[in-house]
Amino acid sequence: MTSTTAVRTLDGTLDLPLVGLGTYGLRGEAGYRSLRSALDAGYRLLDSATMYENEDEVGRAVADANLPDVRITTKLHHQHAGREDEFLERSLRLLRVDVLDLWLVHWPPDGVASPQVWERLVAARASGRVRAIGVSNYSLEQIDELTAATGVTPAVNQVKWGPALFDGEFAAGLRERGVVLEGYSPFKATDLQAAPLREAADQHGVSPEQVVVRWHVQHGFVAIPKSGDPARQASNRDVEGFELTPEQVAAIDALGRAA
Repeated sequence: MTSTTAVRTLDGTLDLPLVGLGTYGLRGEAGYRSLRSALDAGYRLLDSATMYENEDEVGRAVADANLPDVRITTKLHHQHAGREDEFLERSLRLLRVDVLDLWLVHWPPDGVASPQVWERLVAARASGRVRAIGVSNYSLEQIDELTAATGVTPAVNQVKWGPALFDGEFAAGLRERGVVLEGYSPFKATDLQAAPLREAADQHGVSPEQVVVRWHVQHGFVAIPKSGDPARQASNRDVEGFELTPEQVAAIDALGRAA
């Protein structure tokens, strides 16, 4: 099999790979080595956040790898509302970049949409310091509130996602709004021994984890599984050599309704 190179394009300009690496917990020298192994394995999207406390490791790994096409995401902690510019400058410094590819609001501040925070992200994009902006863990209603207040819709909504959490109405709602669904913790969110996953894995000669990632790709969702193990990193993005049938996709979708 060959590793996935499929992308989603944000704001008509930024190509975002459909399979990236979640970096939560990848800190220190061990984290740096894991990040380098992921880049060596072909990952071109690394997902970080201020609260992960590893932006320095991510930035160092990308700088040392010296690759031209790596996309970096980081997230503004919801508790830092009102200090957006300060933390953007901090992230840029730690990540060793002049322009951040994708900046997200990590959680709705105080549980509400907070258009005033979103306005600062819109301003950061307008200033050229960020290429694309989005949110994480937002509802459709909260996204609509941001759009109504600013005229700018988030390019991405990053949520905990996987077959067991599949919600067709939510996914369709994001798609109708032009928002890319990006899924974190895809393996933790699903029973990897569920029959539709095992049966598809057996038929295609792959692992259930690869089936989960392939399911994301075929739906057009961005998957960001996390692993520090080089073999698992390579396996998780090695999903272009097989295709799930429509029947298999439907059976996997149904895991969400059964949960």
